[in-house]
Amino acid sequence: MVLESPWWTYFLIPWIDGFTGYITNVLALQLTFWPIEPLGCMLFRVTNQPWFLFGWQGIIPTKARKMAYISFDLITTKLLDIQVIFSQVDPVQFAEVMDDAILLLMDKVINEVAMETMPRTWSNIPQAVKDDIVVTADNESGVFMASFMKDMQDHIHDVVDIKEMCVNACVQNKHLMVKIFQECGNKEFNFIRQSGFYFGTIFGIFHMVVYMFYPANWVMPVFGFVVGCATNWVALKVIFSPIRPRKICGITFHGIFLRRQKEVSGIFARVVCTEILHIKAIWTAIFKGSKSKNFRAMLRAHTLVFTEKLVVEIEPLAVAAMGSEKFLQMKEDIARKVTEKIPDVIDASYEYTQKALDMENIMREKMCELPPEQFEGVLHPAFEEDEIQLIILGGLLGMIVGAMQLIIFALSG
Repeated sequence: MVLESPWWTYFLIPWIDGFTGYITNVLALQLTFWPIEPLGCMLFRVTNQPWFLFGWQGIIPTKARKMAYISFDLITTKLLDIQVIFSQVDPVQFAEVMDDAILLLMDKVINEVAMETMPRTWSNIPQAVKDDIVVTADNESGVFMASFMKDMQDHIHDVVDIKEMCVNACVQNKHLMVKIFQECGNKEFNFIRQSGFYFGTIFGIFHMVVYMFYPANWVMPVFGFVVGCATNWVALKVIFSPIRPRKICGITFHGIFLRRQKEVSGIFARVVCTEILHIKAIWTAIFKGSKSKNFRAMLRAHTLVFTEKLVVEIEPLAVAAMGSEKFLQMKEDIARKVTEKIPDVIDASYEYTQKALDMENIMREKMCELPPEQFEGVLHPAFEEDEIQLIILGGLLGMIVGAMQLIIFALSG
């Protein structure tokens, strides 16, 4: 056999293929996550596809809504029952931590509304009567907040949609979805990068043998395509397959990601509960989400009962000064303002509520108990949705490197 090129060029083929496998896997991962927003000149784009004429958007940012829905459907159906979670809040303790903030709020609101509706009468009311209102507020605020929290617990699904809240957060801040996948799959992504070199080198040995006996020009780019596709495909299969441990010839095979269920469960719970499903976000969703109208109606009903108890002592004077209809309107105004201003003081409850809900620990424990078939759904959607595209993309990148390799061989010959 007569070699058409210097011997060292053949020796380089496995190493170049290993390098090709590494580079294609690295680039494929980068294109999975980045860029967050479309980059390039978008002359034409198919809906929900990462590619477009002269540009690209990361696969996960492109599919953020769909992937977030898959992930948080898992959370809300298998890991967390929001009604059970909220039942861990003690209404009495909640009322206690909110007590000072509610007293200040009610004092401010009553003064504002009274000065707007009956300024002269309110100014002439004896201070002792106003002090009685404060005492009544002090006595009744605990009942008000405790009964309100109990009502919320009983009807939590009517006032907040946790899945909608989390999905919207990931769509509005696509980097959150990227962060979840990257932190949970950090070791798997490192494996994909490194395995590209190892698998590429193995395929490169076959490539070298074929090219020695059949040095056609098309061999280099075609093998580059094969190496790029094969390294991505093998890496993905090794990560997620087999789902359950399987012994073959005395060796146990198990998907790399699935082996780390306990570790990943802790990472997933920490990232989700720190970045997305924390108490501030939940209250914001309650105040401003799609079901906020129900929340306001509930809060208004409880506030009216509370207000009735506070103003009972000034009712005769108030009715004499403004009439019964305006007095009723004054109570409505107080309830409306309290409803509007509750978001400004609810942060007084954050520390207690976050500790009481204990969502991170509950999520971690429940996730550790998931069967492997459900657990793989934490990370697999990042690849499953566009697995074929990732494999072909790796092949195209490999083909480009193969064509460059052919040019180098031609110049060296």
